[in-house]
Amino acid sequence: MPPKRKKIKTVPKSDDDNDDEQQSSTISTESNDDNNNDEKMMKPFNLKIISWNVNGIRAALKNGCLKFLESESCDILAIQETKCNDKTFPLELKQWPKFPYKYYVSSKQDGYAGVALFSKQKPLSVEYGIGKREFDDEGRIITAYYDNFILVNAYVVNAGQGLKRLDFKLKFDQDFREYLKKLDEQKPVIICGDLNCAHKEIDLENPKTNTKTAGFTPEERADFDCLLNSGFIDSFRLLYPNQRKCYTYWGYRFNCRAKDIGWRLDYFLLSKRIEKNLIDNRIYKHIMGSDHCPIVLYLNLSDDDDQNVNDNEYC
Repeated sequence: MPPKRKKIKTVPKSDDDNDDEQQSSTISTESNDDNNNDEKMMKPFNLKIISWNVNGIRAALKNGCLKFLESESCDILAIQETKCNDKTFPLELKQWPKFPYKYYVSSKQDGYAGVALFSKQKPLSVEYGIGKREFDDEGRIITAYYDNFILVNAYVVNAGQGLKRLDFKLKFDQDFREYLKKLDEQKPVIICGDLNCAHKEIDLENPKTNTKTAGFTPEERADFDCLLNSGFIDSFRLLYPNQRKCYTYWGYRFNCRAKDIGWRLDYFLLSKRIEKNLIDNRIYKHIMGSDHCPIVLYLNLSDDDDQNVNDNEYC
């Protein structure tokens, strides 16, 4: 039997959706050998998903994002806040041989929102949006159907500076929750992405002074409770319920990244019935190139936990 999972190794918003993507610093290009060796010590897994809000995919590529993604093996890559449309989506990603199957959706507003999904295996089908035009016009959701699960890549609405979009976000939360519940009736669901909410006080550095800040209002947190109570789990907190300083987002102002004054806004939520298949959820805090860092999910969808499985046999 492999050794038990160790305590998480953290190799590993602003309040407005329109942060300047050009502020991103150059990505770390340090070796991933330690992470690869650590993966060998895990229980067997056959599905690895990386999720990352890149805050502008063209700027992230200029900062070396592709170097990290080329060096990190995964089955599915989910990207949020691409900030480009079909005409401006980077050609090197459209032609990326690492992932034969690529899907992306953009906002009708140029340079805003947008999500993309890259997969080594072809999904059974792919859908865009949640069937609500007011939200779907912003290019926030891609849903991919596989044999054993449904993956939802989400960039949830930000309540905005001064909470100017709070009502819009709360309406989105309600409709998104109903959408996910219907998916969960079909197959187990994996929800990944920037959910634009720090759920608990442990999920941000300064909770007491941010109760009226987008992403930590009582209304948003209550909506997050409702989502989890609808049959989903926060995979990270299931594994690491009391671990602090596990942030995935740092504002550009006041040198927040260096001071580790951050928020955990990025998640992998799972249908409760695949809780037993969860192996690990990691935060790659050292990876730069965006105001968010990548997060990684490991699952074993095989029936036998001790089986040595091939990490592309996930459909």
